[in-house]
Amino acid sequence: MELDGRVVVVTGGTRGVGAGIARSFLAAGADVIVCARRPPDQEVAADGRKAAFTPVDLRDPAAVHTFFDTVAHRHGRLDCLVNNAGGTPYRLLGEGEAQRHARVVELNLLAPMTASLTAYPWLRQARGSVVMIGSVSGTRPSPGTAAYGAAKAGLENLARSMAVEWAPDVRVNSLVLGMVRTELAHLHYGDETGIASVGATVPLGRLAEPADVGEAAVFLASDRAAYISGASLLVHGGGERPAFLDAATVNKEK
Repeated sequence: MELDGRVVVVTGGTRGVGAGIARSFLAAGADVIVCARRPPDQEVAADGRKAAFTPVDLRDPAAVHTFFDTVAHRHGRLDCLVNNAGGTPYRLLGEGEAQRHARVVELNLLAPMTASLTAYPWLRQARGSVVMIGSVSGTRPSPGTAAYGAAKAGLENLARSMAVEWAPDVRVNSLVLGMVRTELAHLHYGDETGIASVGATVPLGRLAEPADVGEAAVFLASDRAAYISGASLLVHGGGERPAFLDAATVNKEK
């Protein structure tokens, strides 16, 4: 398999998008370590192979250092870091104190930077790569999740700067995600009817599945992407249909 023997860390890899990414790497032959504050409800596995789990709070730099030292010494190498951990509750800017919004930035921007810097010596030794999991929320207004959108915008820029500073030893790229159907999709889009209605607004006609993201991450980590660094790959099903097309009273599609 194309990543046979490679060692991959997926942060926040115990559920949702992160678990989908971990399963894709397992299917590609990699040894996968997932980390999060809490263990998964069920083991993350694919093709008869299981991801190892280590608890860690990515906002604790000392714990992050211990985690990566343990991974490197246990496996002898680190080939790819997928910075997936993140997220945010829906909260308008005026409905929360600045400190609460700052914690969103801490999780979605500062934690990936800490993890990347800590993993860098091992990634450089393996001539490996970093994959940042970004969001379209970082490329457009993000009402209700403004701090999250700002953090994801920063994350994409951070990846581009890392790609220049760390070349040619470590490649750094971003996946810019649109809407993904996970076990928490109902919190964002409602019941099955709501999820289907939201999916119908995507040009490809559905929300992404975690496996769609996972396959893209495997590609960026593989030798097939050997000349790709500092790139942002859009995984959003074609994006969003511009609202003005439906609002306009001319040029309607037949």
